[in-house]
Amino acid sequence: MLDIAIIGSGPAALSAALNCIQRNKTVKVFGRSLNNSLLFTAEKVDNYLGIPDVNGEELLNHFYNHAEKQGVEFQECKVTQILNMGDYYTLNAENQFINAKAIIIASGIIKSKALLGEIEFLGKGVSYCATCDGMLYKNKTVVVVSENSEGEADANFLSDICKKVIYVPLYEPVYYLKNNIDIKIGKPKKILGEIYAKSIIINEENIECDGIFLIKNTVPPQSLLFGLEIEKNSIKVNRNMETNLKRVYAAGDCTGTPYQIAKAVGEGLIAALSAASELDKQQ
Repeated sequence: MLDIAIIGSGPAALSAALNCIQRNKTVKVFGRSLNNSLLFTAEKVDNYLGIPDVNGEELLNHFYNHAEKQGVEFQECKVTQILNMGDYYTLNAENQFINAKAIIIASGIIKSKALLGEIEFLGKGVSYCATCDGMLYKNKTVVVVSENSEGEADANFLSDICKKVIYVPLYEPVYYLKNNIDIKIGKPKKILGEIYAKSIIINEENIECDGIFLIKNTVPPQSLLFGLEIEKNSIKVNRNMETNLKRVYAAGDCTGTPYQIAKAVGEGLIAALSAASELDKQQ
C-alpha cells in the first residue's frame, strides 16, 4: 500500500511528489505523459522565479528530472475512479487497482463538464471504463461517447461482447472501428433513467440503451471520487489544501485561479506537507 497517491503529472503533482519523498513517504504519480500538460506547449515562460526565458517543455522536464532523481515513481495511465474504503483509498488505474492511505489530486484545469444525469447514474448504467464494466452488458445495447480516439479501442472491445454498440465521437477523424459498430454524429445532452440509466439524448434524439460509456480526456473530480465538494467548477480546499474528505488533498489548477506555475508548485508543497503530517499522526 502506498502512503500517498498523486493524480496528475503537472507542476503541482511533481512538487507534491518531491516533497512527499523528502518526508519519507511512499508515493507514486499517476498521470499522462508530460506532453499532455498545458505547460508543455508554452513557447516561453518568463515569470517563474529563478528560471527566466525558458519554454514550457524545458521547465516541465526540469521538474520531472528533479522528482525522478529523488526517487519518485511514475505510472503513465488514466485514473477513472477512486473508492473510499474507510481507512484507505483504492484507485482504478486502467483496471489496475492500487491502495493508498492518502490522495493528492493535481489533475489540472477541470475541462470536462459532467453531462446532465452523469453523476446521478454513475455506477448505475454509466461507466468510464469499458474493460472494467463491459461484461455487465453482455448481449445488451451500449452507447460509447468519446472525446478522443482512445474510445475506439473500448468500442471495438465492447462490440465482441454486446449485442449492439453505438459510437458517438466528439472528435475527428475516426480512425478504426469494427464494421458491426454504429456511428452516431451529434452532441450528447442528457442521460435519462429512473434507478438505472436507460437512454441518452444525442442532439434531439433519445437513444435507448442498457449502458453508457463516457471516454473523457479528464474525468470530472466529483465523478472521480464520490462526495468530493466542488465550488465554482473547482475543487474546494482550505489553506492546507484539504478537501472535505479525510486524507484527500488537492493542488494546482484544479483548485481554481490563478492558473500560474508558482501557485501550483506552492500548493503541491502544502498538500504534501499536510498529507505527510496527517499520516505521521496515525503512527
